[in-house]
Amino acid sequence: MALPMLPGNSVNRNLGKEKFHKSQHFDYCNGVSMLVGAEKPGIGGEALPGQSARRNCSLLPRGEDSAAPSWVAFDKQVLCFDAYFQESVAQSREETYRVRKCKIYFYLEDDTIQVVEPELKNSGLPQGTLIHRHRIPLPAPNDDQFYNLHHFNIDQEIVLYSRTFVITACDAFTCNFLRKVGVRVRPPAATPTDPYSKLRQEESMKPLRPYERLDTLKQFLDHDRNVLRFYCFWDDTQSMFGDPRELLLHYFLADDTIEIREVIYPNSGRDAVPKFLKRGKLPKHSPIPKRQPGEITNHTVLNVFGPMGQGGRYILDSLKTGAVQEEFYKDCDLTIGGVVNVWGRRVIVCDCDDFTKEYYRSKYGIEDFTPVQFKAPSPTKVARQVPPYTGFGSEEDSLCSCQGLLPKPPQKDFRKLMEKDRQGLESNVLRFMGKMQSDSPVNKERTFIISFYLSDDTITMFEPTQRNSGVIGGKFLERSRVKKPGQELFKSEMSEYYKAQDLYVGATLIINNQPFQLVECDEYALNYMEQHSEEFPMANIGTILSKLKSIPDEKHKEIKQFLALSDPSNTGFIPYESFRSLLADAHAGLSEHETMTLARSYAAREQAEPDVGIMLAIAQDHLRRKHFESFSDMLRAFTHEDRDRTGHLSTKEVQVICKAFRLPLAGDLLRPNSMFVIDYHAFLSGINWRENPSPPLLPDDALKFDIDWNGEAVSPEVKSINYSVLLEDVFVIVDKCTNG
Repeated sequence: MALPMLPGNSVNRNLGKEKFHKSQHFDYCNGVSMLVGAEKPGIGGEALPGQSARRNCSLLPRGEDSAAPSWVAFDKQVLCFDAYFQESVAQSREETYRVRKCKIYFYLEDDTIQVVEPELKNSGLPQGTLIHRHRIPLPAPNDDQFYNLHHFNIDQEIVLYSRTFVITACDAFTCNFLRKVGVRVRPPAATPTDPYSKLRQEESMKPLRPYERLDTLKQFLDHDRNVLRFYCFWDDTQSMFGDPRELLLHYFLADDTIEIREVIYPNSGRDAVPKFLKRGKLPKHSPIPKRQPGEITNHTVLNVFGPMGQGGRYILDSLKTGAVQEEFYKDCDLTIGGVVNVWGRRVIVCDCDDFTKEYYRSKYGIEDFTPVQFKAPSPTKVARQVPPYTGFGSEEDSLCSCQGLLPKPPQKDFRKLMEKDRQGLESNVLRFMGKMQSDSPVNKERTFIISFYLSDDTITMFEPTQRNSGVIGGKFLERSRVKKPGQELFKSEMSEYYKAQDLYVGATLIINNQPFQLVECDEYALNYMEQHSEEFPMANIGTILSKLKSIPDEKHKEIKQFLALSDPSNTGFIPYESFRSLLADAHAGLSEHETMTLARSYAAREQAEPDVGIMLAIAQDHLRRKHFESFSDMLRAFTHEDRDRTGHLSTKEVQVICKAFRLPLAGDLLRPNSMFVIDYHAFLSGINWRENPSPPLLPDDALKFDIDWNGEAVSPEVKSINYSVLLEDVFVIVDKCTNG
C-alpha cells in the first residue's frame, strides 16, 4: 500500500479535474421557490452520494465508430403502431362504450410520442391529433421518467395521460427495427368491434321499405354542376308597354330544377333584377290550383295506429291510391323550337350552348340543332364622322377630344416601347448619313446624321461641324415624328409618318419641305435590318435574289462576259465597284441598299487581326484627353469580383465594371472575344497612361483603327465579291429550270 505522504501521492482529488461547475437545484415555479434539481449531479457533473445515473432517452445501438448524435442518426425515422382505446358513453340507449382506433407515432430522434386518430366523415366526434408530439411521462409513481422504446410492443397496454391504449399491430419498418434492437415482437392482436358501428351496418343492410325506393343521390353525384343552357325568347308585345324579352333558361341535371334569367342590355330602361324565375321545379300545367297542406306528399299512408312518434307504426300504400300527380318539365321536354309554359307565359326555346348540344346528341341521338331566328338583323353601324384637324396640338390629341366628353391623353404603344428601348449595348437606333439635295453648292456638301428610334418611330437630325464651310453645325431637327410629304394638313384622317421601312440607303426623305438622300448607314443598322429581313424588304436576300432571277436570258451572256473581263485570272472574285456597276447596267431594279445587302452576303470576309499595341495607344490617347485616372479604384473593383483570386474575369464582368466607372472608350475597344477570360492586371496596366505611357500615336497608325462619324469603330468594308457562288445561286438555277 502506497504511503499518502510520499512524493507523487496526494490526497487532493481535484488534481487533473477540469470541470468545477455546480448545477442549479433551486428555482421559482409560478412565483414559489422550490427544489427543482433533486436529480441533477453535483460539482463538475459527478453523481452525488446515493444518486444513480438515469438516462432520459432510449439507449439505441449505433454503428461502429459512429459519433453522430441521435437527432442525426435517427432523423426522419418513426415507429408506427396501430392501437385503440375504449371510451364510455353515458345517456345513450344504443351504446354504452365506443371503440376508437388510432395510430401512435414514436420518434426515435428524441423519444417524442404523437397520437393521431384518423378522421371519419359524419362521425360527430372531434378527431385528428389527440396528443401532440412531445415526451410523455410514465404513470405515477414513476412520473419522473418518460416513455422510451422498450415500453412499446404488440398486444401491450400503455397509459397516456390516464387513457389506456392497447397496441394491436405495427408496420414492417417498426417490426424490423424492434427485432434488431433485441425486442421480441408479439403477433398482431385483434381489435374489438364497435357495437354502435355494427348496429348501423345491420340497419343499413335491412331497408325498412324495400318495395318503394326514392333515390336521388346517384343523380346528384352523376350530374352535379352540369347545367343545360338554352337561349329563349318571350314575346310580351301584346301587353301594355310590353316588348320582346330575351331569357336564359338553366336546367340543372342534378335535381331537375329550372332557373330563368333575363338578358338586360345597357340603356334598355329596365332594372337589373337578379332572376326572372328562381330555381325550382317548373310544372307543365300552370297556373295550378292551390293545394291544402299535406295534400301533396312523397308517400301515401293507408292506416295509422299506435302512438305518434317513437314506437308508432304505419302502412304505406304501394299503389299510391288517391295521390295527387303533378307533372314537371324534364330534359326530354326542352327542344329547340318548342314552347315552355312558364307560369302562363309562352317562352320559345331558340338555341342552346355546345355542352347542351353534346348532351342531347349523346343521350337522345339528336343531330339537328338549327337555331330559331327571333332577332331582327342589327343595323349597320354608321361610321362616326370625325371633324377635320384644327392645327392646334397634335392630331392624336385632337382626335381624343372628339371621342368622349372627358378628353383623355393619347395612348402610346407601351409594348413596343419596352421591346425596342435601349437594352445594354443594344441601342435599337438606326443611324444613316444623309446629303441635302439642293442647287446651292454649299448645301450640297452638308452632311447630316439621321437617327431613327425604333421604340416610338421618332427621328432626330444632327449636322457635324465642318471647318471652313460657313455653316454652323449642331442639332438640325428635334426628336419627333416626321410626316410623309404630299398630305393635306386639315383633314379628318390621321396623317402617315415615316416608319423604319422607309429608311434605307438610297431613299429620299422630305423633312420640312427639304429633300435629303440617305447615302450611308452604320454597321448596326445594316445588321439589324438583315436580322429582321421580314420587316425590311430592302435587306431581304431572298427578295433580292428573286429580282436577279427575273433578268432576261439575253442579259446572262453579257453578265458572264463582263465578269470574265473583270476577272482575267479567273479567281472568282471581283471588286465591289465593278460589281456595283454591273448590277446598275443589268437593270435589275435594285436600290443602293439592296446592292449593299447582296454584296455583304457574297463578300470575301478578310479581317486581319488588330494590332494590340495600336489599340492600347488609341485607348490611352482617349483616356488622356478625357483626364481619366481612376485606375486604382477599378483595380479594387476587379479584385472584389474575383472571388477565387485567379487574376482573371470574364468578358461580361469586365464590361460591366468599365461601364460602371464610365470608361470613355468606344464599344469595339471594350468588346474582346467572349470565349476567353481577361487578365485584368494586364488590362489595367495596358490602359494606364500615367504609369505605363505608350509611344506617341502616328497618323498612319491611327488610320489602321479609324473611328467613324458615329464614334464607333468602323467594320471592315466590302472590297471583293465572290461572284462564282452568286452565279451558282442565281443563273445556274435559272438555266436548270429553263432546260427542264
